Amino acid sequence: MATTVKKKATGSVQRGKEQTGFALLEVVISMAILVIGLVSLLGVFGIAMASTQDTQQNMIAKQLANEALESIITARNTSQNQWVDIQNVVDGGIFLAGFQPVNKPGPDGIMGTADDAGYQTITEPGPDGIYGTTDDIQLPMSNYQRKIEIQPVLDANGNIVATLRAVNVTVQYYTPQMSRAKTYVLTSFVSQFR
Repeated sequence: MATTVKKKATGSVQRGKEQTGFALLEVVISMAILVIGLVSLLGVFGIAMASTQDTQQNMIAKQLANEALESIITARNTSQNQWVDIQNVVDGGIFLAGFQPVNKPGPDGIMGTADDAGYQTITEPGPDGIYGTTDDIQLPMSNYQRKIEIQPVLDANGNIVATLRAVNVTVQYYTPQMSRAKTYVLTSFVSQFR
């Protein structure tokens, strides 16, 4: 350590320590720590953005499953369909089996049937950020597939309950972050009685 020599007015010599600043190595180390912290913070923002996108797609999948269940209830409630029609096509009903594109309902007004055509779309606000204006964006639901399974319900003795059916609606979709499909499953029952 360097020392300085100060003279007092009386002529005696006093020795004190010289003040020193940060060394270049200390500055480099502190900057490296700061950069690591900032890069970690940016990573957290990236994860939050991906999670927000995934949450939005999951919400859309839930809504598509609810729409399918409502479509089944609508088919039961309309006079154009009988209770025997509330089944999958393979069992003599009107609802398609297996994964199908999420299409707009056809002339019968019921989703998941053979007369459906054209992807459903979701409307997002355009550059002005306001819904219902001319710059709104229509996004097709081509990233989603829906499967409606309608099965008979068995009682405790293994007999079919004629007035009740189990409904499983599965919505499958892909996210940019995942290489495999994510699914949302809605399980419910529908009765013959309104």
